[in-house]
This record gives sequence, structure tokens and C-alpha cells, in this order.
Amino acid sequence: MTNAPNTPDGNATPPPPQTPPPGPDQAQGAPVAPAPDAPGGWVTAESPDAKTMAMLAHLLAIFTWFIGPLIIWLIKKDQSPFVNQQGKEALNWALTILTAAVGCIILVLIPFVNFTLCLIWPAVAVCNIVFGILSTIKVNSGQPYRYPICIRYIK
Repeated sequence: MTNAPNTPDGNATPPPPQTPPPGPDQAQGAPVAPAPDAPGGWVTAESPDAKTMAMLAHLLAIFTWFIGPLIIWLIKKDQSPFVNQQGKEALNWALTILTAAVGCIILVLIPFVNFTLCLIWPAVAVCNIVFGILSTIKVNSGQPYRYPICIRYIK
């Protein structure tokens, strides 16, 4: 058996470098500031908890309209910039869907226009489901999502 050159204990490969544990000022899952080159200040998820909460905000927007995203955003907005950003986005989407639903109801009450509910309401429902699923998948991967058709009530 021969000794490998340049290694003190004779192993063929040197040991991997050791990384020190995070210090008190580097807490794991600490909020991350937006990247200076990020478009519009969009941030990515800084922890698994932030990713899960943002995903739940988008997912609950499908089933609870604005109640679920509102609760998650109010509870977690100060703990994570990603949840703050995505919670507002999900809440804006839910309020946009609510506005469209109220618009459909008003159109039904107008004589000779009530057929629009048969045309518009299914389109609103399908958009809510499709965009809700797309946003949930994207946010679950840790990337921010912005709805393409959305009224920005909360900035």
C-alpha cells in the first residue's frame, strides 16, 4: 500500500472543508432583502415556512375567496417579505374575482342582459381555478407569481 502524495493521513482524497455553524446574527430562515437587480423588487422564498404560507394564501384564494389570503397575509406579513408580497398578490386576485362575481350578479338583474351570467360567470370561475393552481405551483417552488389580469387594490 502506498501513501497518496500531499495528504497527511494517506487518504486518496482530502476531507471536505468544514463550514462553521451560523452565528447568532445569521439565523436560519432570516428574511432576505430583495435583490437589487430583481424586477419590481420581487423576492424569492427565504425559508420553507415562507414558501408554505405563500402557497396556502394562493390555494385558499380558490376556495375561500378573500378570507384565507387575508388571514395569512395579516398574520405573516411582518415575518417574511415573500409572504407579504405573495399574500397581497393572492388577496388582490381574490378581490378581483369578488368584483367580477358582483358584476355578474348586477348584470343578471338588468332585463335583457341576464344571459351574460351564463357566459361570463363560468369564464370567471375557470380563470379563478386555473390561475389559482398556476400560482400555487409556482409559489410552492419558491418563485414569486404575479396574476396577469388583476386589479391592484393593495399595493
